[in-house]
Parts: sequence; C-alpha cells; structure tokens
Amino acid sequence: MSSEEFEKLHEIYKSLCEELKLMPERALKCHGEERKRLVRTFDERHGEAEEVLQGMEEELRAAPSSYRNTMSTKLRMYRRDLGKLQRDMKNSPPGFVSPSQTLEGSHHGIYSSQNQQSTHVQSQRALLLQGSDCLNNASQSIERSQRIAAETDQIGTDIIEELGEQREQLDRSRNRLVDTGENLSRSRKILRAMSRRLVTNKLLLGIIILMELAILGAVIYLKFFRR
Repeated sequence: MSSEEFEKLHEIYKSLCEELKLMPERALKCHGEERKRLVRTFDERHGEAEEVLQGMEEELRAAPSSYRNTMSTKLRMYRRDLGKLQRDMKNSPPGFVSPSQTLEGSHHGIYSSQNQQSTHVQSQRALLLQGSDCLNNASQSIERSQRIAAETDQIGTDIIEELGEQREQLDRSRNRLVDTGENLSRSRKILRAMSRRLVTNKLLLGIIILMELAILGAVIYLKFFRR
C-alpha cells in the first residue's frame, strides 16, 4: 500500500466532506432554481466523496492487518457520515423569501459568504488533485526506475552465472590437460625403459653371436688344424 496515496485521498475526502456539511444548512435558505443547483452540486460532491472512499478501500487491501483494521473502522464511519449528510439534504425543506428588503439583503450576504467559502474549498481541492497527479507521476517514475534497476540486476546476475560456468569449464579443461601431461610423461618413461631394454637385448644378442662364432672357430681349429 502507498501511504502517501492514502493520505492524499484522505485529504481530498476531508475537503469534500467539509463542503458537503455546509450544503444542508444552505438548502434551508434556498428555493427554486438555486435550490436545484445546490442539490445537483451536493450530488456531484457526494459522488466524488464515494469515489475517494472506494480509492481508499483499494489502497487498504494491501495494507498490514493492524493498520487495515483501524482504517476500515474509520472508513465505515466516513460512509455513515456521508449517508447522514445525504439524508439531511433530502429532509431539508426549501426556504421562503421574506418581503423585507433588509432580510433579503442579509440572505444575499450569507449566500455570498458561503459561495466564497465554497470557491475556496474547490480551489484547495484542485490544488490537492494537482498535487496528487504530481505524486502519481513521481511514483510511476520511481516504479520505472525500480523495474530498470531490477532488470539490470538480473542481467548482472545472469552474466555472473555464465562467467562462473565458463570458469568451471576452463577448470575442467585445465585438469584434463594436466592429466594428459601426466599420461604423456608416463608414456615417455615407458618408451625410454623399452628403448633401454632393446639396446640391452641387442648387446646380449651380439655377445651371444660373438661367443658362438668363437666356439665355432675353436672347434674348426681343433678339428682341422691341430695335429
């Protein structure tokens, strides 16, 4: 819930309610077309007050339960007050015109004062509505900034995760290269051992051949040349 939005609606309602409270008393002193205009104005302001209360109820739906319960009670009181003002307006009888010029002048003075007060209230209400629009625009701008920040944060998180995966892949590749290097070292050692054995075998084979030749020569010498 936006507490600022709720407070704005609350101020607008108070302004409308103050204006409505003056109208039943004014209706007692009006008649004819003036009374009809006053009744129409009352109905318009009453409808606006109802809309403001509906907006306050919508704001309270997302509020904490403790705050929501307290303000729900106040909203019920506000609706009861609106209903009473509407009954007072309907039950107020039309006024009568006095033949006295002095009394008529007094009535005109009262109407003029009340009209000035109504104009002042309407001016305050217009300022409140203008302020409400400015705050709404600021809230929307903040929400857009928050969405952009959230999207940027998500992109940064995705990049970090991707870099982490790439680092793991590089670590696995490095480990495989280390294992391959170790295997190559073992293979070189085996090849060197096999080469040494081959040389040794060749030397032994050469010695054996020389020994066989020597023995053969000795046999030939003893058989044919020695008497």
